[in-house]
Amino acid sequence: MPKRDPAESKSPRVSFRARYDALEQRREDLIARLGELGETARANPAHARARKLLNETFRGASLVQRAAILEAAAWLITLLDRSMTVV
Repeated sequence: MPKRDPAESKSPRVSFRARYDALEQRREDLIARLGELGETARANPAHARARKLLNETFRGASLVQRAAILEAAAWLITLLDRSMTVV
């Protein structure tokens, strides 16, 4: 096996702060998207759950868990959006 430069094999690490800021930006985008659904969506219990995921649950979670929480909230918002277009 040929000798390899260890610097070439390592991918550049993203800093903690960059990952944190990216998750915060994604959260803000999802909150804005949730707000755009309107008053009729607020009557749906999924709206309250998505809002709770984006606020309380997100704030209490670790950085790794926050990514999964945002995925769950995005799924709920998409579900809400689709249910509003069907009705």
